[in-house]
Amino acid sequence: MNGLYHENGCLGKEPWWKDATFYQVYPASFKDSNGDGWGDIPGLISKVDYLHELGVDVVWLSPVFESPQADMGYDVSDYQKIYAPYGTVEDVDALVKACHIRGMKLILDLVVNHTSIEHEWFKESRSSKTNPKRDWYIWKPARYDAEGHRIPPTNWRGYFAGSTWTWDEHTQEYYLHLYASEQPDLNWESEACREAIYENTMCFWLERGVDGFRIDTVNKYSKRTEYVDAPITNPNSPYQPAPEMWCNGPRIHEFIHEMRSKALEPYGAVSVGELSNTPHPSQVLPYVSAAAEELDMVFEFSMIRLGTGGMFGPKYIYVPFSLPQMKAIVSKWQTFIEGTDGWTTVFCENHDNGRAVSRFGDCSTPELWRASAKTLALWQATLTGTLFLYQGQEIGMTNMPATWGIDEYKDVESLNFYAEALASGDPKTIADTMHGLGILARDHSRIPFQWDDSPNAGFADEGVKTWMRVHDDYRDINAKNQAADQGSVLHFYKKVLRLRKEYKELFVFGTFRLLQAEHKAIFAYVKESPSNTSDGHPQANSHTVNGHGGKKRAAVVVLNFSKETQDCPDVRSVLGCDDEGVASLLVMSYAAAAASGPKQTPQEAAAPQPPEVVSSQSASTASLVDVDTPSVRTVPSDFMEQDVQTETQATRQELEDAAERARAEASLAKKKGSGKARKADSVLTKWFSDLSDGASTALGASNLAAVVGLSAFLGYKAWGLYERGRLGWKNIGIGAGIIAGVGIIEGVFGRYLYKGKKKQS
Repeated sequence: MNGLYHENGCLGKEPWWKDATFYQVYPASFKDSNGDGWGDIPGLISKVDYLHELGVDVVWLSPVFESPQADMGYDVSDYQKIYAPYGTVEDVDALVKACHIRGMKLILDLVVNHTSIEHEWFKESRSSKTNPKRDWYIWKPARYDAEGHRIPPTNWRGYFAGSTWTWDEHTQEYYLHLYASEQPDLNWESEACREAIYENTMCFWLERGVDGFRIDTVNKYSKRTEYVDAPITNPNSPYQPAPEMWCNGPRIHEFIHEMRSKALEPYGAVSVGELSNTPHPSQVLPYVSAAAEELDMVFEFSMIRLGTGGMFGPKYIYVPFSLPQMKAIVSKWQTFIEGTDGWTTVFCENHDNGRAVSRFGDCSTPELWRASAKTLALWQATLTGTLFLYQGQEIGMTNMPATWGIDEYKDVESLNFYAEALASGDPKTIADTMHGLGILARDHSRIPFQWDDSPNAGFADEGVKTWMRVHDDYRDINAKNQAADQGSVLHFYKKVLRLRKEYKELFVFGTFRLLQAEHKAIFAYVKESPSNTSDGHPQANSHTVNGHGGKKRAAVVVLNFSKETQDCPDVRSVLGCDDEGVASLLVMSYAAAAASGPKQTPQEAAAPQPPEVVSSQSASTASLVDVDTPSVRTVPSDFMEQDVQTETQATRQELEDAAERARAEASLAKKKGSGKARKADSVLTKWFSDLSDGASTALGASNLAAVVGLSAFLGYKAWGLYERGRLGWKNIGIGAGIIAGVGIIEGVFGRYLYKGKKKQS
């Protein structure tokens, strides 16, 4: 959806949003422009240049519609108005313009599983049982137990604790709400309701230039209409988890296909859906298959839910997990689209979870925090799919301090789960819940953005009382300080985002193969660009994309998730360095060594490096080896300002000297049993096997150009004659045979040249 061409280089059938970088803005906490302590749209507009410089292509703006704010805007009372503290409809227009003039796009958060109880639709619906909008929401009569007590229609437990049903005294029925009682669910079974949703909530904003939507709770529109009790899995509670009653219901794909055809497709709008409680690829693929024409992509939450005790009763009783568990989940969702026409997303933070660097990294020291944040950045930037970042992720914002008490938590879910723990009267349950909230709570991602080291972290003016407390560490972690530090997390994000775009056929569209699945400290994997097509453009999911020079490339990514130095995998065997015609990109990051190892200056990093820099004990550098060119490129883990320095002037004598040093060190290492000989030898083999002289390269290129030119000319002439009836298929077949014969001769000649240059080196 949304076009076959866009200016960032993706020609052919891949839509623009696949290799775009999306950035989620939680408006209340991003930037306050008017001194009320609440972030707003004008504040966001003032920071669009910051996002553009970071490398963001699309801004995703979390809900800003009119709302009583029972759930921070996810309870909408008017879809065509803006909550006054955020600004006005005209401010949204200005934001659209600010994004578009910079070549960026804007998507809004669409919340149409439910509304606020203050929405006019619900007010009409609850006014009487005969109101035309009565069936726009889900109403059911009461049940009565053996003692005659009124009880809800089902025993379902909601996401925010408690029942999913609330009694309405006026009409003497219950209404359904999967979330807070202030968020009644819309009834998608009503065609009139669906049409109003498309027109009132979607087309209105698309007409104003918005580019699409992140669609909240997208797989919960179709409920099982028999409304029966869920099985009892928690005997201690009257309400039971029942996601099977409302997730992926019987008409869900019908509803979403209709939404696309009536509201999204006419505007070329991009869509990304929130898909919870859908743990199997076979369930997810129908939502994102291009042939199904439903959603462009979805968020699947298996990885980001690691550590939770489940989505219902024990959600905030923290459950430790291992790196192999995380790797298995990532591998599962990286590979499920291979060989299909589906697509996937990449993310590790959003507004509903704790900060990634606190959950998956180590913040015990500034050095380990920095190394952890960069490791997570490299991890995310090298995964297949569309990348989504959350505000503050790019500067390594952390969870709230452990010293903060429950009074600093504002989220309705956090407060409800804590209240439930208190009601249990069990000190252990209370302590465990508070511990879990300290790691997982949604509040952590919602504290004000840390722009600088001034009072209120630059989020609001000095003296302003902010709606949530500013983090105690804002003087150490903020965007202004990091913008001035070439070794900062912010600068690293800018560099890896550029690297991701430069090698998009590898990192965005490439296949994923997990290495060392059971290793408890190393997360390593191979990314490989799609197979080449006859015209030099690689294929990704059966669609054509621009390649990086038409070469097939492979990358090994090695991430150390421990404090100790780890041996890297045998890169030579992983990459298959002896294979001909495969360009290999090696990217490595070592969190612990980066924290304790020597720091390179920009001048040191830019200096020519010997091949043996690929080492399990090297924290400051890694190597990019392009076997189709006579060069080795050295890339610091911080990437510094030189980006990728290419050494093209190294003389043969210099290379031979480096080889001799590497062989001597490799021999010594081998005798010591360290296994480093293989690492040094693999890089040297690749370096020397790819040396060529300019004459042979020029000759090969000219011959290839001649074949391509001749083929194009003959094809053009043949087709013209065929169109005029002067040439038959037999003649065309003979011509094609001649061209193929010439191509084979050229291939044999190229093989001869390659063997010659390899023998020479």
